[in-house]
Amino acid sequence: MDLQLIALFTAPLTAFIALGYGAFLTKKVLKEDEGSEKLKSIGKAVREGAMAYLKRQFKVIIPIMVGLAVLIGITLGTGTAAAFLLGAVFSGLIGYFGMWIAVRANVRTANAAMRGLNPALKISFGAGTVNGMLVVGLGLLGVSIIYMWSYFTNIQNGADAVAKNATDVLVGYGFGAALIALFMRVGGGIFTKAADVGADLVGKVEAGIPEDDPRNPATIADNVGDNVGDCAGMAADVFESYALTIVAAMILGGSLFGLKGVVFPLLARSGAVLTSILGTFFVKAKNDSEDAIKPLIRGFIVSAVSSIVIFMALATYLLGEPRAGYAAVVGIVAMMALLYITKYYTGPGEKPVVAIADASRTGAGTNLISGMAYGMESTFVSVLVVAAAILAGYNLLGFYGISLTGMGMLATTGIIMALDTFGPISDNAQGMCEMAGLSEKAVEVTSGLDAVGNTTKALTKGFAVGSAAVAASSLFATYFEATGLNAIDIAEPKVFVGLLLGGALPFLFSSRLMGSVSRAATQVVEEVRRQFREIPGIMEGTAAPDYSRAVDIVTTAAQKELVIPAAIVIGMPVLVGFLGAQALGGFLGGVVMSGLMVAFYSCNTGGAWDNAKKYIEDGNFGGKGSDAHKAAVVGDTVGDPLKDTSGPAINPMMKIVQIVALLIAGAVIVYVGL
Repeated sequence: MDLQLIALFTAPLTAFIALGYGAFLTKKVLKEDEGSEKLKSIGKAVREGAMAYLKRQFKVIIPIMVGLAVLIGITLGTGTAAAFLLGAVFSGLIGYFGMWIAVRANVRTANAAMRGLNPALKISFGAGTVNGMLVVGLGLLGVSIIYMWSYFTNIQNGADAVAKNATDVLVGYGFGAALIALFMRVGGGIFTKAADVGADLVGKVEAGIPEDDPRNPATIADNVGDNVGDCAGMAADVFESYALTIVAAMILGGSLFGLKGVVFPLLARSGAVLTSILGTFFVKAKNDSEDAIKPLIRGFIVSAVSSIVIFMALATYLLGEPRAGYAAVVGIVAMMALLYITKYYTGPGEKPVVAIADASRTGAGTNLISGMAYGMESTFVSVLVVAAAILAGYNLLGFYGISLTGMGMLATTGIIMALDTFGPISDNAQGMCEMAGLSEKAVEVTSGLDAVGNTTKALTKGFAVGSAAVAASSLFATYFEATGLNAIDIAEPKVFVGLLLGGALPFLFSSRLMGSVSRAATQVVEEVRRQFREIPGIMEGTAAPDYSRAVDIVTTAAQKELVIPAAIVIGMPVLVGFLGAQALGGFLGGVVMSGLMVAFYSCNTGGAWDNAKKYIEDGNFGGKGSDAHKAAVVGDTVGDPLKDTSGPAINPMMKIVQIVALLIAGAVIVYVGL
């Protein structure tokens, strides 16, 4: 059979298999019982808050996306505009339905925990896998649709015309996916951390009540935030990287190997989707006493090893170039190294976390200093891995090797996203068990799952940052392909200015988001204090707080802050473009360099502070209520917007500036020059 026809049928068929598997798991999860009426009412409050937030967010971003699509259609053609909308719609669908299943699985996980570890793990991981299948299924389907459209409209002009048209239009697809991911990350990050900070500062520090105590007026908003930040935001973010790495690989592969170079990423991704599905069948606890992390690791290892086999087989027998397989394997190994580094610097009981907890005994100041020190160290070590991966990929197959390294890092996306979404589902379930007063066994099971979930969430943040950096590097290489530049000279003043502006952008972007969290959290703190003061009987448990007020405050704040960060990210490369193609190239390099470090530092530092607090809460260094605990809560409060708002949002920001530069590259060359 013709090579193009194989790709035409294999990729979309695999995408539908992934989506079908997700639908099958959804049906299984929804069959589970929600439990008592009290548990149902808590689940309903979280579910309604989460979906109301998303509906309001889409009302803000849909007009923006339509306006941009019209502008792209006028300037770059209707094909690119249609691809832009396709990427945006698929990214939005992943965020919406990923959270839709999560807010229905949390209450079912809590109820199943009364029966033991395996029933609860089955539901939480099953729902997480739905999110994973949405990401890989729609990611592959979108690229397949564009490739099929290019095939049937250009086949009369030959295979090269098909490849060129597909790669040109795919940039629009990546832009749509990236922009929605930015909105999801920004809005979700502001929501979740404003609610979390407000709930912690008044509930834990001032009132001395547990995090998920039903007396806390911000506790429902906090639980809603786990979903809009870690489910909707993370899913859209990883989908964007997933889409962009395959876009970069197809563009660069087409220029190097022709049709085979375009088809190889499609078939490799198809095989990796199947290996992710395979890995999920190995996620099953042997008994209730087994550590919940072990079955998750088993599933991940099966998926990773199987992906290596697929990549090497396709590289050797389809592409005829084993080095392409080696480049993908480099990505898989680099991804595993980043997961290990993240675990070491942020994991419960690890040396850095224990040291930060120990420093808390002498106050919040030493807690913050210790956490910052370890965060900086972790950034250097993580950057070494990314740098090594990029160099290895380049030495194997040039810029195409870098793009394949990015594909390798995202080979296990299906199961990685399952691990990530498992985290907030378990977190919600643990809180619901406490709020509903379920059995001690249920609390014990969900507490164990929550602890593992915190680890998997931290690990997947490291994965997301690393893959975003390599994806951005792949797009950076594609920019040189599009402009015909061989290199840029940073001794040239305009290029150096571009480099400086690019390096400064992540700081401006992060400052906007951190400020947003601070303003929204202040409103939540004031509202919680007001309710404690004005509603008699809350602390005694005889009166119910008004949960909806805190939800409304953070929802409104998140929507207000969506537009300006997006405008900055889209507008800056356009403005720098007036300095010429080389200056814009310097700007892109500066964004990746600075953004990578800010993202790693923010995520790892915040994660370490979070687990240092939990380490003390487990009874170490005085336990809950001690001076060390109060100091650790301050550290966690500072770290929350770093690890869950500004840090993760850097990922789509790095990639959007690269895509905008690709879209305007032709105009820059024509009207401004090099």
